[in-house]
Amino acid sequence: MYGDGMSEQAVGLRELKKRQTRENISNQATRLFLERGFDNVTIAEVAAAAQVAKMTVTNYFPRKEDLALDTHELFVQSPARTVRERRPGESALAALRDAYLAAVAGHDPIIGFSGPRFARMIVESPALVARLREFHDDREKALAAVLAEETGAGPDDITPRVAAVQLSGVLRLLFEETLRRTLDGHDDEEIAQVIAGYARTAFGALEPSLAGYAARPAR
Repeated sequence: MYGDGMSEQAVGLRELKKRQTRENISNQATRLFLERGFDNVTIAEVAAAAQVAKMTVTNYFPRKEDLALDTHELFVQSPARTVRERRPGESALAALRDAYLAAVAGHDPIIGFSGPRFARMIVESPALVARLREFHDDREKALAAVLAEETGAGPDDITPRVAAVQLSGVLRLLFEETLRRTLDGHDDEEIAQVIAGYARTAFGALEPSLAGYAARPAR
């Protein structure tokens, strides 16, 4: 028992060390990118700032873009998780709308409340703009997959993909509008008030086709 306990403790310490190393690299990279611009900072400079080997940086972040956009998994999977965890009787549309409005109220960075310096860093780098586009595309695919799973759609049924395109399109539009308003100098509270209204309008426009789609059976 003693040996097992020590082994579990060692594993826990190793995982903690990995998490701390990853966070340190990410924090140092973000600081440098904000100071000098993403395209003007090298992986070697990030490694030096974080006091680790260059290979350590690439082990944690195989793509330089992910040093700046260190939220791929959360960004991509959040809508799919929202649909999977929707309440009985709730449709995919209703679940995503309510989750989005809650994120707006909380000024969640995942939906674009990143602050002007970070927003400017993104739009000034073609590499980051392209990577963010991949985030949106991956999110759409993840949402289509969970909609197919939740509705029991067959492999030749295009309906989940059509619904995912519509729902993800709204999320992408709102993200881009949040980013634009951030760059225009509006504060988070001002942006939230406008974006909440836009979200109700945008999701409302999908109700004729998706109001009852993927509604979880009431218990």
